[in-house]
Order: sequence, then C-alpha cells, then structure tokens
Amino acid sequence: MTTKQKKNLIRIAVALVLFLAAWLSPLTGWWQLGAFLVPYFIVGWDVLWRALRNIAHGQIFDENFLMAVATIGALAIGEYPEGVAVMLFYQVGEWFQSYAVGRSRRSIASLMDIRPDIANVERDGQLQEVDPDEVAIGEVIVVKPGEKVPLDGVVLEGRSSLDTAALTGESLPREVVPGDDVVSGCVNQSGLLRVQVTKRFGESTVSKILDLVENASSKKAPAENFITKFARYYTPCVVIGAVLLAVLPPLLTGWNDWSVWSEWIHRALIFLVISCPCALVISVPLSFFGGIGGASRCGILVKGSNYLEALAATDVVVFDKTGTLTQGVFNVTAIHPDHVSEGQLLELAALAESYSEHPISRSLREAYGKEVDTSRITSNEELAGRGVRAVIDGKTVCVGNNKLMDDIGIAWHPCHRVGTTVHVSVDGAYAGHIVISDEVKPDAKEAIAALKELGVRKTVMLTGDAKAVGESVAADLGLDAVYTQLLPGDKVDRMEDLLKERVGKGKLAFVGDGMNDAPVLSRADVGIAMGGMGSDAAIEAADIVLMDDKPSKIASAIRIARRTHRIVNQNIVFALAVKALVLLLGALGVANMWEAVFADVGVSVIAILNAMRALKVEE
Repeated sequence: MTTKQKKNLIRIAVALVLFLAAWLSPLTGWWQLGAFLVPYFIVGWDVLWRALRNIAHGQIFDENFLMAVATIGALAIGEYPEGVAVMLFYQVGEWFQSYAVGRSRRSIASLMDIRPDIANVERDGQLQEVDPDEVAIGEVIVVKPGEKVPLDGVVLEGRSSLDTAALTGESLPREVVPGDDVVSGCVNQSGLLRVQVTKRFGESTVSKILDLVENASSKKAPAENFITKFARYYTPCVVIGAVLLAVLPPLLTGWNDWSVWSEWIHRALIFLVISCPCALVISVPLSFFGGIGGASRCGILVKGSNYLEALAATDVVVFDKTGTLTQGVFNVTAIHPDHVSEGQLLELAALAESYSEHPISRSLREAYGKEVDTSRITSNEELAGRGVRAVIDGKTVCVGNNKLMDDIGIAWHPCHRVGTTVHVSVDGAYAGHIVISDEVKPDAKEAIAALKELGVRKTVMLTGDAKAVGESVAADLGLDAVYTQLLPGDKVDRMEDLLKERVGKGKLAFVGDGMNDAPVLSRADVGIAMGGMGSDAAIEAADIVLMDDKPSKIASAIRIARRTHRIVNQNIVFALAVKALVLLLGALGVANMWEAVFADVGVSVIAILNAMRALKVEE
C-alpha cells in the first residue's frame, strides 16, 4: 500500500466516523446540515475540485461531475445521509481501484527489477563501475556472483549458473561456459564471468523487454475502445435523461406542488448515481493490464491488449519449423560424395558456407572441424531460400537445396536418409550431397497436444525443408497440415491462403523465429516470436514474444488470453445488467439512494476485484 493510499484510507475512516456521529446525533435543521457537511467535504473535496476543474477545461460529463451533481442535489433536497453516503462509498470504490491498479503495476515493476544499475567494465587494466549505457560493443565487462548481467554478450572466461526466471519464467538455472551467449537481465548465481559485449544497452534484451512492457497499454483491445466510446456518449445521454426525469413528470402532473418536484428530483439523482460508468471504465482496462502483467511473469511478453484479445480468439496456429518446433541445432548425419572423397565434399561445403550464419552453415563448419582458409575464396553470394554460390580455388561451387540445383541445371540425386539434404556442385558437375538432421524440441509434441485440447481447430507447419523432412516432423508432432520447400515469399502466399480459410471470428497465429519469418509474422492476426534465440527482426515484427523459446508456452499464452477475456466479458455483462435493472427501478421510484450506491460503487468494487483475478496466472 502506497503512502497516498494510506492517507486516503485514513481520510475515508475519519469521514465514516463523523458520518455515523452526525447520523446518530439528535441535531436538526442547519446544525444537522453542518454536521453532515463536515464528513462530506473531508471525503469529497477532491471530487468536487476535479469536477470544477474539468468543467473549466470543457470536460463536463465524467464520473466526478455525476457524483458532484448527485450528492449536492441530495443535500439540497434534505437527504443529508444519502448525499454523504454516496460520496463516501464512491471514494471507497476509488480506493479499491487505486489499490488494484497499484498491485498490477507492482507486478509489472517486479519485472522492472531486471534493469541493471551498473556495469563493471575493464578499461586500461582497471575495473570501472559505469552506467550500462556508456559501455561500447567489444568492451569486456566483469559480472560478479549475485550481480545482474548488464549487457548482452559472449562469455570469454568463467563458468557459472544464470537465473533467467525474470526473463523467461524458467525456474531452473542455465549453465554457461566460455563461448556461450548471455543476455542482460539474468542474475549470475555462482562464478565470476568475463563477458565481451555484443550489443549496446539500448539494443540489449533487457531494454527491449522493458520497452515492450511499458508500451503495452498504448495498444487497446476492441473491448477497451468500445468502453471508451460507450462512456463518451453514455454519460451525456444519462445526464439529459436525469434532467428530463426531474422536470417532465412534475410539469405534467403537479408543477405547482413542491413535494412532486422533490420526489422526481430525488429519482433523477438516484438515476445519476446509478448510471456512473465507473465499473466498466475501470475494470476492463485493469483486466487486460493484469493479464499482460501475469503473462510477463511467465516469460510471455504481450505488446498490447489488442493482441491478447486476438489471441483469445485464435483457432489456427501456423508454425515455422527450424528454431521453432525444432532445436535449430543441426548435425551432419551422412556424407554421400560423387567422384570426390567425403573429406573433399565436406571441405568444399564448409568453405562455401564460411560467410553464412545460417544454422546449417554453422553445422557444416563444425563438422569440418578445421580452420576455414578464407583466402581460397574469391567471391561468395548467398541465394535466399536456395543456398550459396562461391568461387573456391578458381572453381564455381554451389551448395544448397534441390531448387538451387534445378536453377543451375544440375542433375542431383535424392537421398534415402531423412533430414535436410545439402547438394554440392563444382563447375556445373554434381559432387554429392550431405545430410543434416535437426532435433525436435522436447516440448514440441506436448505443445501441439495442448493446443488441440484448447480447441485449436488447425495446426500447420510451413518450412523450406525438403518434403520428406517436413512430413516426417509433422507426422511425429501430430500436425494437421504441412507445406514444404517454401521460399520466404512462398510462406507469405501460403499465409494469405490460410487467412482466407478462417472460420467466423477465429484468428490465425503464426509462430516463427528467423529473419525470413518477419513478413509472415506481420501478416498474421497474431505474430508470436521465439525471443530467446530468435532474430531481432522476428521479435520486432511479432505481437507476442516467448522469452524461453518453448513452444508449450503458446498454449499458456492462449490460456491467459482466454481467461482475461472471460473476466472482461463477466465485468461488462455484470455491470450493464445490474445498472439496467437498478436504473429501471430508480426511474419507477422503487430503488432508493442506497440501491443506487450499490449499483455504482458496489458493482465497481466487485468488478475491480474480479479484474484482479487476471493477475493470477494459470500456465
């Protein structure tokens, strides 16, 4: 509880005591009014001030105006207890709102604790404490046990365990050794680490996460936009309705009878109190805010409540393969040369792929196991979605997939082994092929099964791999459909086809990790990126980021989204139903000011408490 919340709670308590004292006192007339005005001004001065200030700025119709008119009107017609009670209970509702928002913000703030304060950087043989923003790429930082990793980098020296819970929601520590990548925001648990910085602080993982979370509230869900527009038109209509209710019946039935006027003014005031849209205006954004905060604690970053609402309606999930459903760690499992030795074939492939950072390229170089002599390479060209073409020792070497071989007119041999087949040609002659296999992620099968349990209608995989490889992985995981041998442009075309097949209000989500997935991520209704090992382009293009690269988190994200959406709908239906009923009763003279207070403040408190349930995460 903040200091401001404590002060407001004390103010409410003091006003309540004075209100009860005035109510039980034998005072009458002006003395009674004075006794009730004391708690009224103690608890309601800020509401009156905001109402006057907003009127001066041209913002007349808001909840402060409604409360001010209703309570002052009740006091004017002699309903002193009701006038003070309405203001008192309104402030109780406001306090609950403040507490709920504060709790949601504290949930987000716990994530903000990942922001590092200092970086220990080695300069001129000395260790200096500097602001992480002042550290340049290439500099070496020292991370001591118990400290947060301030910047992204590569471990040069040291072994340790890193606590990644704040980033990924993963409770198990991650072991790192020299050569491993580390990301900012993790906590070094044991050994001393020397880390070479690879990204400036503004581009680091921790900065991107904080930016995503801080800006999530700017992208409103359709439900939030509806409530905003609803309140904008609803409030003036209600005020006009209350004025008509106060004026028309007396004019038609007894314009010269003050008791008739008093009765209908009282009904109009009740009407105003009931009609205040606090419950909707407060609880709907709070629910989405809570859902986003709860998801962030699980390592699921949602860039806006609109994406959370879209995710709740997702019934088709489309996956990339490499790095998404599979580890993206390739191993050479077979070498089948034609007219050259196995060693020569692997050497040519490693030399040709020496400038590429594609996982397949890295696996070829690792399998080669020797230092690549780049002086032998006079030119190198990467062919998107096909492979590479290089000039090695004066010979044109092409390394890539079936499409590359077809493009250059080389007769290639298919392989009986399941895996990614990398073909090699030298000066227009086929030299053989290398088979590389990728491993399916441990939780990939579980992820697909969980999605089906949630009622996801269709699961699809899009991949540039050979048909045999793609179909083998799809069959193993239980996917509904697979499309293979796709270039980046083909993925977008296939995505367009899948979007046309959507049923009703169902949404389509795409899950990817690579740079070539960025266009597809942008085109999907909901783009989900693997944030741990995923490319920066994919993370920027995505609407939701999974910080631990686990496909099973997709089902968790959908569960959180649907639960949040259910809470939002519950609040909307409950608030409107209660208000409609009590409005009708108030207009008919059946409901008094106490029922009006419940319809406003009571409904608001219940809706706020319900909204706070969104913070509780169910993975």
